[in-house]
Amino acid sequence: MGQGHGWQGTVLKLLRAKDFTLTVTGGEDVTADYRRLHLTDGGMLAATGVHPTMWVRLWFDHDGKPHQRAYTLVDPDPSAGTFSLEFALHEGRASDWARTVRPGATIEATVHGTGFAPPEPAPSHLIAAGDPASLPAINSLLDAFPTTPATVFFEGDPAGLPLRTDPARHDVRPVPRKDAGAHLVAEVREALPALLTGAGPDPYVWIACDTATTRALTAYVRKELGVPKHRLHALGYWRAT
Repeated sequence: MGQGHGWQGTVLKLLRAKDFTLTVTGGEDVTADYRRLHLTDGGMLAATGVHPTMWVRLWFDHDGKPHQRAYTLVDPDPSAGTFSLEFALHEGRASDWARTVRPGATIEATVHGTGFAPPEPAPSHLIAAGDPASLPAINSLLDAFPTTPATVFFEGDPAGLPLRTDPARHDVRPVPRKDAGAHLVAEVREALPALLTGAGPDPYVWIACDTATTRALTAYVRKELGVPKHRLHALGYWRAT
């Protein structure tokens, strides 16, 4: 890291981030716009451990400059030193790499800032808002609380995507992306007060949409609904352009 990753790498170096080299072992198209890659971890999982919604920064070259994007680990296996990554494909350097990379190719990864502390007490009900970019993290969260009921507001069409939900305890509510995310904000605002009322003593709200949508929903949940900070996790997963 450091000079090879520009100023971002230098800052992460100072913050004691850890670097690893990952190797692609295979991949498949889940849908035309969603691709899964399989990788070996270069010793990463043994060094860092694993927690729900864990993510890594991958480094790409973009017009001769270092360019990093974060991706959630899918089914990490520390004993085997393997995991997968899933890409919601669109225009951009990371998606181009995911489309064309072949087994044996390597990529540098940095681990820093990925901590997630499971809420205490455990959630009586999970309420999540996300989209294809945060789908792996939604799955990781649901896997971490396998018996907990959940309501998932999913921006986009989940048909064909590997959303790990069980109709017996998970309520998935697809919401079309309209007005740069404002439609999702309106849908959540309308439904959330009643959901929280019926969610038991310890609901937990998890938001991972584009940055602007995440900010709007977070402000609503905290300021207008009064959800305590320790019962809310919010992170912008991408920036709308």
